[in-house]
Amino acid sequence: MAQNDQAAQRTVVCIPTYNEIDSLPVTLSRLMEAVPHAHALVIDDGSPDGTGKWAQEQADANPRVHVLHRRGKQGLGAAYRAGFAWAIGQGYDVICEMDADGSHRPEQLPRLLGAVAGGADLAIGSRWVPGGRVENWPLFRRMISQAGNLYTRLALGIRVRDATAGYRAFRRETLAAVAGEDIASSGYCFQIDMTWRVLQHRGEVVEVPITFVERVAGASKMSRAIVAEALWRVTVWGAQYRIGQLRRVLTRTS
Repeated sequence: MAQNDQAAQRTVVCIPTYNEIDSLPVTLSRLMEAVPHAHALVIDDGSPDGTGKWAQEQADANPRVHVLHRRGKQGLGAAYRAGFAWAIGQGYDVICEMDADGSHRPEQLPRLLGAVAGGADLAIGSRWVPGGRVENWPLFRRMISQAGNLYTRLALGIRVRDATAGYRAFRRETLAAVAGEDIASSGYCFQIDMTWRVLQHRGEVVEVPITFVERVAGASKMSRAIVAEALWRVTVWGAQYRIGQLRRVLTRTS
């Protein structure tokens, strides 16, 4: 897809932050340079390290930068829901997700935008498709991520290989249809939730290979509670899906 076609789409990149003052300046600078037509929305959960204050200073000086200030740390899912609502209200055509910590290379964003411009409802920057890879991850992190994605595929009956990935681009119409108030997932399970919703909406999901790089500054937000939430929610969704399948079969044969 030509760059002119991508530039014709009003694009905003949602970047949730909590104590990312060491990482955000580099990430934002790279994003502004890599995708000159894109806007950035920093969604800050009251970072005590001054991340929100710094982001506001950038917004005051650059019309391509916007900030949502939220009171306290409320979780990744809640931050993205707030960002999505703002972006949809502002009429952006493509609404993206990106980590602030440098794990997602802004230079690879045009790949995702190209997929949406080519017809995808959701483009996922995937670590686990051919051509995708991770850098500086210990073996146990790779195993947890790959095992979690395998379990998700088996439980939900989907083919997406990196449903937990947080580097994404949504078509506005699709996002507006699926990002309802009933989304309760908070941590990285939120990514699985949104993937599942797009697929249930019969949207086209395209995985684009990316290189994921472990953060070099700041602290990871991953925790056992986040992993546990994803495990039990996917189990419940999978059970509901399989029960629904069984009921449909029984209805047709009765």
